[in-house]
This record gives sequence, C-alpha cells and structure tokens, in this order.
Amino acid sequence: MTACSEEHEELAYNVFAKACPSRGTLEHVTGRWGALTLGALHEGSLRFNELRRRIDGVSEKMLSQTLHALERDGLVHREAQPTNPPRVDYELTPLGREIAGRLLALIESVEGSMDEVLAARGRYDEARGAR
Repeated sequence: MTACSEEHEELAYNVFAKACPSRGTLEHVTGRWGALTLGALHEGSLRFNELRRRIDGVSEKMLSQTLHALERDGLVHREAQPTNPPRVDYELTPLGREIAGRLLALIESVEGSMDEVLAARGRYDEARGAR
C-alpha cells in the first residue's frame, strides 16, 4: 500500500488527500442515497423494487447508480437468479455490514438529537429574522 499523501505517510489512505481513492468510497457511503441504501440493506436482503419502496424519494436511476457504486466498492452483493422474469436480490457483504452498522449508529444519534436540532434551528432563524 502507498500513502495518498506525503504529509500522512503513516496512513495507508488519507481521505483528505484529493487523489486518494478512499474519498470516493466515503462519498458513496455518506451520500444521501448511499447511506440510506446501506441502512435499508442492513435489515436484510432486498429486491430492487423493495429497496426503492423502502428508500422513500429515490429515483430508479439514482438507486441503480448507488447500487452499482456500492457493489464496485465491495459493500453490496448483487445476486441475479436465472428465473423468468429475472430476480435480482441485493445484500450487504461482510464489509458492507460492518460499515452499515457504524453508519446506523450515526443515524440513530442524529434521530435521537432531532429535538435539540430543531430547537437550535428555531433559535438560529429567530435571531436572523428568518420566516
């Protein structure tokens, strides 16, 4: 392994370095659709349309792009069954399950803090005369 930045030679990868491949994976995992896809698949294997219904608001195109990126990163496994019509199931790989677990802890923390967040937003908006 080589360091992505001379400044951080002790790290094999450095997400703060522009050219480091870890930055792209971080974007796939923490982007809106990536985070929701990983969270939904943490519950278990889902077919494409089940996943799309679970992730309210995602378009077919965005879900497809997200799944491809997560599959390429080794976080999602795509299993195509030779049936008519074809059946495709998506599930997390062991690495995907580990990352999704950490992500879900963050999601739960955000959800648990929403009363405080909404109160802070109200104070901020009031102080600045927002509607």
